Amino acid sequence: MRLTRHALAVLLTFLLLSHSSPTHIPEAVSKPAPKPTMVFPVMATGAAALYEAWSLESAGLSREAFEKAYAGYTQFKERSMLKVTRLLTIVDYSLSSAKKRLFVLDMDAGKMVFNTLVAHGRNSGVEMARQFSNAGESHKTSLGFYITLNTYQGGNGYSLKLKGCEPGINDNALNRAIVMHGADYVSEDFIRRNGFLGRSHGCPAVPQKLNKKIIDQIKGGSCMFLYYPAADYIKRSKILNT
Repeated sequence: MRLTRHALAVLLTFLLLSHSSPTHIPEAVSKPAPKPTMVFPVMATGAAALYEAWSLESAGLSREAFEKAYAGYTQFKERSMLKVTRLLTIVDYSLSSAKKRLFVLDMDAGKMVFNTLVAHGRNSGVEMARQFSNAGESHKTSLGFYITLNTYQGGNGYSLKLKGCEPGINDNALNRAIVMHGADYVSEDFIRRNGFLGRSHGCPAVPQKLNKKIIDQIKGGSCMFLYYPAADYIKRSKILNT
């Protein structure tokens, strides 16, 4: 039997439809399970907690020095007085000059960047600093809070200017040229020969080999605190009594 063109077309269509695969209905795409929330330990806050958490006692820094430094540093931050808020430098002059009594702390990372020797003024004492002054030509150390400024090349080489922030206590620092600089008399060898460090004209002088590294780290607007448990200073400091 011969099929007409129309009948042939109908037959071919039927055969194609009967052998085609059924329409595929995609399965619902399943969403991945949410990742569990990562819980981090709560960071210690407050001076006492940080002192313990960072093991500063084992490094030799006294608790009182850190707590007072932290109080002033926090005020400076809140008042937007610091261009560099990450760093806090503390000199603990309650320690012998034969001890590493300069501490540079990274407050964001919770670590110590430098811990080294630092001198005091020749008229502040021999091994221990006992007397302090804001007067010109006194050759004594000035206590209190400072803000680091710019660097320059002077008679003591690469040096860092310091702005004293406490009226009547250390605000004469720039006029007195109280700066951070390196000195050959700030070394372990000097201590071995003499039992104590050499002394400056009032500057917090540091080891020559570390001078540039320390200065370049803290320059440009960070907080520095020179501490001694002097009752007169603690009573007069407006920063500590705010």
